[in-house]
Amino acid sequence: MKIYTKTGDKGTTLLIGGTRVPKHHIKIEAYGTVDELNSYLGLLRDKIAKEYLDELIEIQNRLFTLGSFLALDPEKQTLPNGKPRLNIKPIGQKDIDFLEQKIDVMEQELPPMTNFILPGGHEQVSVCHICRSVCRRTERKVTYLNEIEPVAPELIKYLNRLSDYLFVLARKLSLDLQIDETPWIPE
Repeated sequence: MKIYTKTGDKGTTLLIGGTRVPKHHIKIEAYGTVDELNSYLGLLRDKIAKEYLDELIEIQNRLFTLGSFLALDPEKQTLPNGKPRLNIKPIGQKDIDFLEQKIDVMEQELPPMTNFILPGGHEQVSVCHICRSVCRRTERKVTYLNEIEPVAPELIKYLNRLSDYLFVLARKLSLDLQIDETPWIPE
């Protein structure tokens, strides 16, 4: 099978289920931004210590799941035989709990925050903050989609918690690398 199908040459693409929509459709924006986030997480994974690799791979796998559910045609979620079109476990509370547990463990080692923190200080930390900001953009796209076409609330919760996780991970990386956090000092 060739990678190029030429079916999108006129500016449309298929949802899972077969409905053709414009490539600028909010569903495409939403799951495309999930894909962008996943790519940046791959970059982060390439740069950080091995101790974080397994959890980042877990997160990347869950983002593929999240994107798949966003790409699903809402009118064609089941097959003609009544079975779900996607035979994968949806994002659930267990996935949100996973992120919260990782956040709680990291926060035990971190000093309390007394100021907002400027992103940067080390390439690993900066890439983590890029992931966090792309995650926030993803969350904005998905919540906008939710206003037009309801999505599972767990998808929004997962993205919200993931951005928290990435913020705490950036702080933890600073600690691990012995990099001083730069506080925001308003004028």
